[in-house]
Amino acid sequence: MKVLLIGNGAREHALCRSLSLDPDVTALYCAPGNAGIAEVAELRQVDPLDGRAVAALALELGADLVVVGPEAPLVAGVADAVREAGIPVFGPSGEAAQLEGSKAFAKDIMAGAGVPTARSYVCTTPEEVDEALDAFGAPYVVKDDGLAAGKGVVVTADLEEAAAHANSCDRVVIEEFLDGPEVSLFAITDGVTVLPLQPAQDFKRALDDDEGPNTGGMGAYSPLPWADPKLVEEVLQTVLQPTVDELRRRGTPFSGLLYAGLAITSRGVRVIEFNARFGDPETQVVLARLKTPLAGILLAAANGALADLEPLRWSDDAAVTVVIASHNYPGTPRTGDPITGLADVATEDAPHAYVLHAGTKHDGDAVVSAGGRVLSVTATGKNLSQARDRAYTALGRIHLDGSQHRTDIAAKAAAGE
Repeated sequence: MKVLLIGNGAREHALCRSLSLDPDVTALYCAPGNAGIAEVAELRQVDPLDGRAVAALALELGADLVVVGPEAPLVAGVADAVREAGIPVFGPSGEAAQLEGSKAFAKDIMAGAGVPTARSYVCTTPEEVDEALDAFGAPYVVKDDGLAAGKGVVVTADLEEAAAHANSCDRVVIEEFLDGPEVSLFAITDGVTVLPLQPAQDFKRALDDDEGPNTGGMGAYSPLPWADPKLVEEVLQTVLQPTVDELRRRGTPFSGLLYAGLAITSRGVRVIEFNARFGDPETQVVLARLKTPLAGILLAAANGALADLEPLRWSDDAAVTVVIASHNYPGTPRTGDPITGLADVATEDAPHAYVLHAGTKHDGDAVVSAGGRVLSVTATGKNLSQARDRAYTALGRIHLDGSQHRTDIAAKAAAGE
């Protein structure tokens, strides 16, 4: 099988790593990729938002499967263009991807499907914003209706900050605050059958103890030793399957990766948000534990054949990933700084720990930073404590001037094992 993957982040590096280990994959291409992905896939240049260009590249390469990684190309309809070219593609249509592209659309689907979520208002004027903020009270949860690369949400007790964010958006969703721990659950679907993966937890705030601004994610771990063993089955029955069924009923079948961000509240499970693609950095830990070869699963989803698959096989090991971010992230990051120590991790820590590249590129022979989140240091172990130790040991070998990372990823969960 020849596979073309679209994207250039750590999520895409994790996907490429898993695909490169799949014996059925005979050729692996990534466009545009990054410095780390170049070690496991052949890089190609393409505008990820140009569906025709992506389809043309897939035809030129003779790809048997195209995997679209990030949300922006999906919302832009790139998967539609590839499907129209007759090539199997893992990723929803532009219309179905509105589940992530529009918070208001997602709320409407959840209402139709009877999926439990936070009460909310969609606001387009300052007057509506004031009324909604007043109705719910603090802490305020304000979400830009459109795509914002994981940074469009403000949760704050400060009324002025909440109003300022709301009024900076063309259209905004204001909703009640959901208490309780958060869980990320991915499911692969062909539009009918829904195959849940293992749950993970990510860390959104920039600083230790969940302080600082929201980010795209600073680390993650899986499994969740504190979670109810029946959680995945419950979410499949109450959230994932009803959502997929409702989208199909409306004539916008969803095929690809359905991501549910969940709050385990005192009143039960509630959906915080849906995404239409693998989440970053949770993908890094979920794929680290998946034993079933990945390409066949993604191809079955693309071809409507998930019901024929054997049950997925998982490692009993735990996985932890810690993100190394550049100076000033999540503000405008400093880029172009050299990264050293990557070869030391490969020599000293493999196979239990490895580095997935996010914002990197080659500058001559050197690898330099090229984005906000630069690397995801990922490790496995017999439990979270061992995986965590291995991840931070490997991280300690890497140097990037001015970089930052959290020191408490998976710490509480490991302490409770």
